[in-house]
Amino acid sequence: MGKKNKIGVVYSTNPDYDYDFEEKENVETLDPGQQKLRIFIDRKMRKGKEVTIVESFVGSEEDLKDLGKTLKSKCGVGGSVKDGEIIIQGNQKDKVYDLLVKMGYTNSKKKG
Repeated sequence: MGKKNKIGVVYSTNPDYDYDFEEKENVETLDPGQQKLRIFIDRKMRKGKEVTIVESFVGSEEDLKDLGKTLKSKCGVGGSVKDGEIIIQGNQKDKVYDLLVKMGYTNSKKKG
């Protein structure tokens, strides 16, 4: 319970005040067959370079990072996982889609 987790109050002179603390939400990861992932190419705010984005993952941040790491290594490129999205460098849409289908993500959709 550090200072960073307090919600709303910076300091209180009330000795009986009880701080509200953020609690990490434990999100249960859906099975791959139940996930409805969206895969698309994005060029915005990237100086014209393409990236493949996978979004709509339902589950824990740890599972999302594991999936992102797997996709990046299988595609042989870099990328990142942030804001609930997996970002893969380059136009890897078809390769990522095929990998997700092989992993059991049957509801994945290629957009655009």
